Amino acid sequence: MSIDIDWFLAVVADAVHDKQTPVVDLIAVQTEDPFKILVATILSARTKDETTAAASTRLFKYAPDSDSLARLSLERIAELIYPVGFYKTKAKHLTLLPKALKTFSGQVPDTIEKLITLPGVGRKTANLVVSVAFKKPAICVDTHVHRITNIWQYVATDTPLRTEMALRAKLPKKHWININSLLVAFGQFICRPVGPHCDICPLLLKCPQKGVQPRKKTGVRMVKNNSLRLISWNVNGIRAVEKKGFIGQLQNFDADAIAIQETKAQVEQLSDSLKNIPGYTSYWHSAERKGYSGVAIYTRIQPLAVLYGLGDPEFDCEGRVLTLEFSHCYLINIYFPNSGEELRRLDFKLRFNDRLLAFAQKLEKQKPVILCGDFNVAHKEIDLKNPKTNIKNAGFTPEERSWMDSFVAAGFIDTFRIFNQEPGQYTWWSYRFSARAKNIGWRIDYFCVSGNSKDKVKSSAILPEVTGSDHCPVELEFLPEN
Repeated sequence: MSIDIDWFLAVVADAVHDKQTPVVDLIAVQTEDPFKILVATILSARTKDETTAAASTRLFKYAPDSDSLARLSLERIAELIYPVGFYKTKAKHLTLLPKALKTFSGQVPDTIEKLITLPGVGRKTANLVVSVAFKKPAICVDTHVHRITNIWQYVATDTPLRTEMALRAKLPKKHWININSLLVAFGQFICRPVGPHCDICPLLLKCPQKGVQPRKKTGVRMVKNNSLRLISWNVNGIRAVEKKGFIGQLQNFDADAIAIQETKAQVEQLSDSLKNIPGYTSYWHSAERKGYSGVAIYTRIQPLAVLYGLGDPEFDCEGRVLTLEFSHCYLINIYFPNSGEELRRLDFKLRFNDRLLAFAQKLEKQKPVILCGDFNVAHKEIDLKNPKTNIKNAGFTPEERSWMDSFVAAGFIDTFRIFNQEPGQYTWWSYRFSARAKNIGWRIDYFCVSGNSKDKVKSSAILPEVTGSDHCPVELEFLPEN
């Protein structure tokens, strides 16, 4: 299906004309200084616009140029830019920036090839600076541009970098500078990563909607042919992700149950807003140690029973397993242990694994079992980017993979691989080296089902466009009464 890209982008421009201007564009309106635009762009990565704007204002008060930035200490820069995302790392990059700019006579370079040699600058940032600061044709591809152009089937790519290359070859240059601003706003307000608002989208009649699952109408329980929509997500700190819009994201999922791992909080540390999200009842199983581990489930469906842990104090003190019993199935939410540095916890993990398997096998004698969560293991070589270099590392040791083999041999099914046998499908990326942007990741988050319920699985997918954690959510559509 071929689309008229000129018409699509004109319609998008009209649809988002009254939306908030992205912060880097706003700063560019206020100043033509490439240095300030570069710094604001570095600060804006994985940070809300309002946070970036405030941090930029504070920093530029003391460091309006490269020379003044060089006089600030690492600690002072970190203090000024807090709480932008990864502020400590960004502070380190900014301390190195003045020296790096000396290579270019103290000026911000105007080409992508030169910009990406600067600390903290990847292709996305470089493209944005070239287009915004220098008004030169460049294509800034973030997750919105990557996702939406693939939804439109204008490109068929699996990473933002490949999307950039495809757009450079295909997209008319008159759209290069503006496409990022347009699709960021469009992706935030209409074509959202989860529950896109297709019902109000002006492109609806002509959009291919590739891979899209539109939102359900407000007030209608998310059920498709009586199926359940389930989400699992390692949030890497529930209180941290709350500040990144978690409550709104959870509501956008429009799921019947959302299983959360690595909450890192006791119930008494949670806000009332987190504990009482409208339409959901929440259940929490926390570790005894504060700021560590922990699992939770938000559910629209009243459970028949709630089981906390495995019934084994060795593991239950770490808050790793929470089970809800429903009328037609069990849902087990699990945060598997990490084997740790130098595999110090490998034996502990293997004991946990065996105890978990026995627990699941006992439950499946009564009714179908759904297991979800962060398994902290990539089962096959296809499940991580660099298998050869990780074969003795935590999460890909022969012992952990062997246990996964035995788990599957016991009849439990990795639902994602029922539908997708492609490489490059990951759920966790390191925060280092722009791993997520480069899609250098691992698939360690799963939805698995007992063998007696394979025919009840209707779909299973990864949601890589949902950010806020170093993991992305996974989803399962399950027909319990089939």
